[in-house]
Amino acid sequence: MSISFVYVTAPSPEEALRIGRALVEERLVACVNVLDGLRSLYWWDGAVQDEREACFVAKTRSELAEAVVARVRQLHTYEVPCVVVLPVADGNPDFLDWVAAETRPNS
Repeated sequence: MSISFVYVTAPSPEEALRIGRALVEERLVACVNVLDGLRSLYWWDGAVQDEREACFVAKTRSELAEAVVARVRQLHTYEVPCVVVLPVADGNPDFLDWVAAETRPNS
């Protein structure tokens, strides 16, 4: 069983929590860690933007990553949300087993 982390940025901690809660409740992910206080610099609409954001890291089965990305895109308010999947190479086997057990099988 392979596990992935999904990294997502959001315009506020409230939006990160809203999306994260939906992913957990739908059992697409086992866990979400929300981090507030980001400051993001990026190009958008032809200019450098400087914005406060939040982000979250969701833990899921790799086989569910595509469904997680699709669901985040449905729930997110950004036109082009940052949603990237990072494979987990290794870790605490008990934790990785827990992630697998707390997510629904891909159907």
